[in-house]
Amino acid sequence: MVKPCQLTFVYYYELYNLMKLHNKLIYRGRIIRLEKNRVRLPNGRIVDLDIVRHPGASAIVPIMDDGSYILIKQYRHATGGYIYEIPAGTLNKGESPLQCAKRELIEETGFSAKRFKRLISLRTTPGFTNELIHIYLATGLSRAEIRHDFDEVINVKIVSKRKLIKMINSNEIVDAKSLVGLYKTLFK
Repeated sequence: MVKPCQLTFVYYYELYNLMKLHNKLIYRGRIIRLEKNRVRLPNGRIVDLDIVRHPGASAIVPIMDDGSYILIKQYRHATGGYIYEIPAGTLNKGESPLQCAKRELIEETGFSAKRFKRLISLRTTPGFTNELIHIYLATGLSRAEIRHDFDEVINVKIVSKRKLIKMINSNEIVDAKSLVGLYKTLFK
């Protein structure tokens, strides 16, 4: 018998398509699509699931030569105000996660980096979306021209490692992707 860990991506993709019985597009937006999928679960039950399709994203943990971190304080209407985050953005069509990370770092912070290292790729909320975020460490930073998107309201904040840990412990940083990226650099 084949163990689940031995199954290939192709097998899972084929299994996924066999389990999807019906797909209905409910909404197509600028970034996401909302679908209603009728699927057969591995236990044989047939259920309707609401799925948010997302093109994927990249996020960046920028660390300066002196060990300080660059955060952004961004207005997020869905959360009711400003939140602290690491820079991040949606993949453009045909863009690699690394290209996206490089672009977003400049756009949101006004810094570019000589070095990028992939820290982790993670599923944000697999219960209802396929979104995959690729998180990178960026070092060797230098100033670049900041280029916020039209719909972004962002303030750049440079904080010491000590201050960053205080912000995490006091729940000033509540964004999940940011916490994962920061933990990956703080607690290696």
